[in-house]
Amino acid sequence: MSLGLYLAKLRAMSTESERASSEAAPPVEETEAQASELRDGAGTSPLRWRTNLLLFVLTILSTLVTFALTSGIVPADASLSEQLRAGLGAWTYTVPLMAILLTHEFGHYFAARLHRVPASLPFFIPLPLLSPFGTMGAVIGMSGRIKSRNALLDIGAAGPLAGLIVAIPVIIYGLRTSPVQPIPEDGIQEGQSLLYMLLKYVALGPIPEGHDVFLNGPAFAGWVGLFVTMLNLVPIGQLDGGHIAYALFGEKQNRYARFVHLSMLGMFALNVLKFFPPAIRANESLADAFGNSMTWLVWFVLVYFLARLSGKEHPPTEPGELSPGRRAIAVVSLVVFVLIFMPTPWAKY
Repeated sequence: MSLGLYLAKLRAMSTESERASSEAAPPVEETEAQASELRDGAGTSPLRWRTNLLLFVLTILSTLVTFALTSGIVPADASLSEQLRAGLGAWTYTVPLMAILLTHEFGHYFAARLHRVPASLPFFIPLPLLSPFGTMGAVIGMSGRIKSRNALLDIGAAGPLAGLIVAIPVIIYGLRTSPVQPIPEDGIQEGQSLLYMLLKYVALGPIPEGHDVFLNGPAFAGWVGLFVTMLNLVPIGQLDGGHIAYALFGEKQNRYARFVHLSMLGMFALNVLKFFPPAIRANESLADAFGNSMTWLVWFVLVYFLARLSGKEHPPTEPGELSPGRRAIAVVSLVVFVLIFMPTPWAKY
C-alpha cells in the first residue's frame, strides 16, 4: 500500500522540499553506494530480508485470525481444535488479499527499479482485530529523489493499477460464489462505488429488492482491494494519486491538492447529514452514525499530519513533460479513482 511508501519517504522528501526553489533541483548523481543499493535491492541485507519474510508470515496469520473471528466461520461454542480447523477456512480471504497487496507493492518496486530509484522489498504490517482487514498494508523503503515526471507517473501508477488488475477478477469470482439474501434490520454495508456496482451486476445480474449479496472471503478481499486502491489514488500529497496528479499537472497540483484535502471534510459533513438526523429522529444511539461518518475525517487528519512531516508541497521534478502514452495512463488512473470512489466506505445500519 503506498501510504507505507509515503511514510518511508518522509525524511527524504522533507529534505528535498526544504531545498526546493523556483528552479528545478539538479539531478542527483548516482554514487557507487546507490548503484550497490540498486544491485542488492535498496541495501536489503540478509537480516532485513528475513524481516520482510517474518512480517509477511505474521500478516498472513493476522489476516487469517481477523477474518476467522469477524466473519462468523468459527463457531463460538466449538472446541479449540474445531476452532482451529474452521479458522483455516479464512484462507479464502487471506490468499487473494495478500495477492492483491503483493501485486500493488511490487508494481511500485519494479517501476522504481526500472527508473534506478533504490527500493526495498515490501514490509507488511500485521494488525490483527484492530484493523477489520487484519493488516495496514505494507511499507516500501525508497531513497533518493524521483527526478522526472515520467518516472514519477510510472512509480505512482504502477502500484494501484497492478493491484486493480488482480482485484477485479478476484471480486467477480467472489461475488459469483457469494449468497444473495434478504437484508437484515441490523447489518454492515460495504462501500458502494460505480465500478463495484457494475461488477455486482456483471457477476449476479439484477438483485431483488430488499436483498443484497453477502460477501464471502474472496469477495471481501476483492472489495478491500478496491478500498485500498481508492485511498491510495486520492490526488493529494505523496500518495499514489498525488504522484500521478503532480506528474500530469506539475506545480498546479499543489493548489489542487489543497482543494482535495478540504473536500475530505466535505465528505465527512455529507455523511454526518446522511446518518445523524435519522438516528436523532429515531432516538437511537449516535455511535453508529458517528462511526459511519468517520472514514473521511480520519483520512483528512492523517493526510494533514503526513503533510506536516513531508512538506505541504510535492517535491519538484526536473523540467519536462509527460510522454503522450504516460499522459493517457495518468488520465486513466484519475478516471479509475472516480469509478472506485466510495462516498461512504463503511456503514452499520
